[in-house]
Amino acid sequence: MTHHPDTTPSPAPSARPDLVARLRTAGCVFAEDEALLLTEAARTPAELDAMTDRRAAGLPLEHVVGWARFAGLRTVVEPGVFVPRRRTEFLVEQAVARATAARGAGPRPSPLLVDLCCGNGAVGLAVATALHGRARLHAADVDPAAVRCARRNLAGLAQARVHRGDLFTALPTALRGHVDVLTANVPYVPSADLPLLPPEARDHEPRTALDGGPDGLALLRRVAAHAPRWLAPGGCLLTETSEAQAEAARTLLTDAGLTARIARHAPLDATVLLAERAT
Repeated sequence: MTHHPDTTPSPAPSARPDLVARLRTAGCVFAEDEALLLTEAARTPAELDAMTDRRAAGLPLEHVVGWARFAGLRTVVEPGVFVPRRRTEFLVEQAVARATAARGAGPRPSPLLVDLCCGNGAVGLAVATALHGRARLHAADVDPAAVRCARRNLAGLAQARVHRGDLFTALPTALRGHVDVLTANVPYVPSADLPLLPPEARDHEPRTALDGGPDGLALLRRVAAHAPRWLAPGGCLLTETSEAQAEAARTLLTDAGLTARIARHAPLDATVLLAERAT
């Protein structure tokens, strides 16, 4: 008798129904998917129950499982640290394009990248990974928990350094005038709109990563004021904003002496400003 291999597809894994029910009752829209992620992350049944309780209580899923997927990468996220958003992958895409151009045209063998307000380091990691580790990267954030996460996420990149401090004051002064690509995913939510944010962000992410001041542009003004002195000739500042703020942000960057344009990715609801220093 000839035995044929079993070609019946394996059933898709399913989560414990009680976990799914608890998450669904708590308002988790993707309860089944989240239950599977929690099950994979937990080492014991008791830990799984505790993690489910934390998620049901409103903690971001990423804080509960300890990681967030961003630009195809798994990045460490500790409780209290800003969770990278999928829309910011558009910022990464634009930054990679600029860094590739800088590497090809500039005299340096690899582009110099700076990532301000780096959070857990996801943006810098994604850009450097896309450039196959050839870029030199300096990342900075004012929040100690974010810096701790960024150092863990960037530990595998030989040319990456993470600094703690307020914007440009955190950086080595030797970088001034040499930065090819400057990403600054600054907070841009107007202060009065913070109560309107989803509870996951409002209650569990640091205010410093969300609050953009009265008009949402306070941090961007500070970045724009100093960016021209840090960028190399032809270097580019890239920052994310809301669609409603884009024109005001572009004017702000133009007033700082940069040539700015707006890029939009409707499916991701992402708006990025690219501001170039003259050559």
